[in-house]
Amino acid sequence: MKTYSISEVAKKLNLSVYTLRYYDKEGLIPFVERTPSGTRAFKDSDIDALKVIECLKATGMPIKEIKTFIDWCSDGDSTLQQRYDMFLDRKAHVEAQMEELKKTMEVINHKCLYYKTALDAGTEDIHKNAKIAISIPN
Repeated sequence: MKTYSISEVAKKLNLSVYTLRYYDKEGLIPFVERTPSGTRAFKDSDIDALKVIECLKATGMPIKEIKTFIDWCSDGDSTLQQRYDMFLDRKAHVEAQMEELKKTMEVINHKCLYYKTALDAGTEDIHKNAKIAISIPN
């Protein structure tokens, strides 16, 4: 079975070695085996687990809650419901984030149009007489 060093995993996942060591210190990767000399030896399944950790982190989930999830995984089938519920919660959280990002994009698109029109006219004065030109969409 192929194993990877911490630096290979860091490069593969675009993380720092420091981040991986921090995850280990926080108990997020208890499944990573060590060689007799103490060096971490990552397997493909460890890399897959790290991808899930990064996914959860990207949703804004705190490290403490990610640790709880990792603990549930270690506990096995008795925690399937908790893990399912957690992912439903994360899904709702990400959907809310996406809605906020859509609103942000509407404002950005509006301002791009505003400035493009002003640039084409050579002045912002073109917008002074237009009621909707400077309004921001709701």
